[in-house]
Amino acid sequence: MARAKKITLEDIARILEEYDVVELEDVKIRGDVEIELSAGVAVPPSLIHALQSMIGVQKLPEAKRIEDLVEAKFEVAKAEWVGQIEEVTIGATSADGGTRERTVTIGGEKSLPFYNFDCQMPHPPVISVDCFDMPITLAKAVRGHYEDVMEDPGEWAKKNVREFGADMVTIHLISTDPTIKDTSAREAAKTVEEVLQAVKVPIVIGGSGNPDKDPAVLEAAAEVAEGERCLIASANLNMDYERIAKAAMDHGHVILSWTQLDINAQKTLNRYLFKLGVPREDIVIDPTTAALGYGLDYAFTNIERMRISALKGDTDLAFPISCGITNAWGAREAWMKDSPIKEDSDWGPAAYRGPLYEIMTGLTLGIAGGDMFMMMHPKAAGAVKRVTQMLFGAEDDEAKDKKVEMEDWVTWGAGGFKK
Repeated sequence: MARAKKITLEDIARILEEYDVVELEDVKIRGDVEIELSAGVAVPPSLIHALQSMIGVQKLPEAKRIEDLVEAKFEVAKAEWVGQIEEVTIGATSADGGTRERTVTIGGEKSLPFYNFDCQMPHPPVISVDCFDMPITLAKAVRGHYEDVMEDPGEWAKKNVREFGADMVTIHLISTDPTIKDTSAREAAKTVEEVLQAVKVPIVIGGSGNPDKDPAVLEAAAEVAEGERCLIASANLNMDYERIAKAAMDHGHVILSWTQLDINAQKTLNRYLFKLGVPREDIVIDPTTAALGYGLDYAFTNIERMRISALKGDTDLAFPISCGITNAWGAREAWMKDSPIKEDSDWGPAAYRGPLYEIMTGLTLGIAGGDMFMMMHPKAAGAVKRVTQMLFGAEDDEAKDKKVEMEDWVTWGAGGFKK
């Protein structure tokens, strides 16, 4: 019996082209068929049709062109939360025994930040702009806004409100630190009085951070500001938090419960404050802000976990969250003129970088769960305020009857702080 000859695809193609064969009829191929395509070999259409007819492959019908898309409606699946964030009011008007012209209220959420499709946020985030009781070293981008008022804390606070439209003002009593000027608690209290007289918005009173000096300083400040319902910053586990919390309660203030990026420490400190008798509506928590450039992802995760735990029913964490966005200036990229590395790429203008670091830190922690932002640069504060207002559902200042569309956040958010 003659041995079967192996015919390649190239041989078949050559034979068909030689005899001008376009199509084969009544041709059957029996046995095993192996088709090998060598690289670079072009397969003529005639061969493709011939092979299709030989092995019984039918020509596929042409696909119909779709004229219209299938109509569908997107519906957001609502999350059911059992917890609610405490609602805290800062500041007291004359009706409440204070002298503030307005108050701010934060907290009260029943869903994740800006998830208005789950449950409308009751209050937008608020911004407190910093001022200090003495001239301090500031980045050039910030210093240019305050050079004329740095010698006078009252005027500094007034500029934040009148020119930059701050919701609140934070007065930092850093001169009381024994390693700086060791200003007495009595002198610090006078500074607080000056700020209270200069502005009529709610204020935050911060110490120097010195664990030995701050309890006495904040105690004196709380006393002189009695009835104004200030936010006293802060009680923490590294100092006499009992003395600070008692001063806040005795004089009708809100207490800032501050910890260092540790959920368990935050729960512990809050429980200590409960035992001291601090009302839940008088507590704001600050789990520490690690800003863009040195740990923003960690701060985001920490704050988000606290907020989710609170909404799931953890009452130890169900409080409004304050974020120290000013910490963004701690990253060298925020304030240095150029990179110290010669081979590094151009960092761009420092006048923009610093504010952008604040803006990105603020917006990032806002969507994590921040209710209150302590900020430094007025333009950065303005951008964060406008974008968070838009996400909250505020109306456009220029057109009261027009709701801000989310896709317009870039141009709308650049409009500045003051209305």
